[in-house]
Parts: sequence; C-alpha cells; structure tokens
Amino acid sequence: MTSPSESAGPVPPHGTEPRTRETPQTQEKPLVEGMGALANMGWQILLTMGLASIALGVIALVWPGATLRVVGVLFGVYLLVTGVFQLAAAFGVHVRRHLRVLHFLTGAASILLGLICFRGTLQSILLLALWIGFSWLLRGTLETAAAASVQDMPARGWHVAFGIIGAMAGIVMIIMPFASVATLTLVVGVMAIVLGLTEVVRAIRTRVEIGHLAPGTTAQRRSLFHARPHPQH
Repeated sequence: MTSPSESAGPVPPHGTEPRTRETPQTQEKPLVEGMGALANMGWQILLTMGLASIALGVIALVWPGATLRVVGVLFGVYLLVTGVFQLAAAFGVHVRRHLRVLHFLTGAASILLGLICFRGTLQSILLLALWIGFSWLLRGTLETAAAASVQDMPARGWHVAFGIIGAMAGIVMIIMPFASVATLTLVVGVMAIVLGLTEVVRAIRTRVEIGHLAPGTTAQRRSLFHARPHPQH
C-alpha cells in the first residue's frame, strides 16, 4: 500500500507555491484607473458646459431679437406641456372633485396661453414678461411678509431687502414688459459669458491638477510598497 503523501505526487518545496492572491498594488490598479477616468470625464464636462454657456451668452448679446423669439417659442412649448399634464391630472382616479376642477382650469388656461405664444413674437414676449413679473412680485411679497412676521428669522434684514427688491422688479416687469425683457436678455447674456469663463478656468485648473497628481501619487505608492522587506528574505 502507498501512503497518501506518495500517491499525491511530489510536493513542491517551501516558498515555490503558486501565488493565487493578488498583490495590493494589483488590487489598487483598477481603482486608480477608474478614478483617473472619472476625473478626466469631469474636467471635460466642465469645459463643454463652459464653452456652451459662453456661446449662448454671445448669441444673446449679438442677436437679442432672435434669442427672444426662441425663448418665446420655448415658453409656449412649456405652457402646452404643463397644460397637458394638468388636464391629465384632472381626470385622475384619486383626485378630489375641487382639485379636479382646479387642475382642469389651470391646464386649459396653460394650453390657451401656449397657443397664443405661437401666434407671434410680441404675444410670446408679452406673456413671458408678465409671467416673470407676477412670479417675482408674488415671491417678493411672500418673502417680505414671512420675514416681517418671524422676529427670530436668521438674516431677517436680508430677507426683507431681497423680498422688496424682488417685488419691485416684478412691478417693473409688469409695467414695462418689452423693455424689461430686452434688458433681462442682455443681463442673462453677460451672466452666461461670466459663468462660462468660470467653468472653463475650473476645467483647465482641474486638468492641470490631475496631471500633477498622477505622477506623484504613483511614485509615492511605489516607494512605500518597495520599502517593506519581503518576509522570505
């Protein structure tokens, strides 16, 4: 009879067993590559958004009339989509009767205003200005009233000031809709260019930091890994 050790074949000497476990450096390599790919994607997205914002700002400043026409059409599409969803909500199963009537009226009004926007540029710009004006007026009034009623509100004075400014801007937008929208278009164009330049600068700085960080991180990890002696030596 043969012993189990003889039937199993020759036993490899100590220290020559096949290494099946991955080293820490091998385990960290996919993680480092994934983080690098994510960082590269991040600065590319920032750069693309910045360039797109600059392009939109330049278009708004160079062609304000065409910009207003496009914005008016988009506003009409927004009103139509909102009206369709409101009408769909009006015929919902779990909607109460008074809410159903409210959804139906608001949906029908939104669809009607959206169709008016498609009749011409003046109608769409007028409706857009009135929409913005009443929104600012309502928000400013509510913010001022809330800040005036709550004595211990943090930054209460700032809330009152911003509320009054918003309400006054809404009144100006309602009284002078066309001039206000034209001015607002120029302001939005300038802000878009400034924000786009900021995003481009951030993207370039991120790309430079990634380029400086990758070699240093690799060198540091290799030095720490080789500094430890192997247990067999």
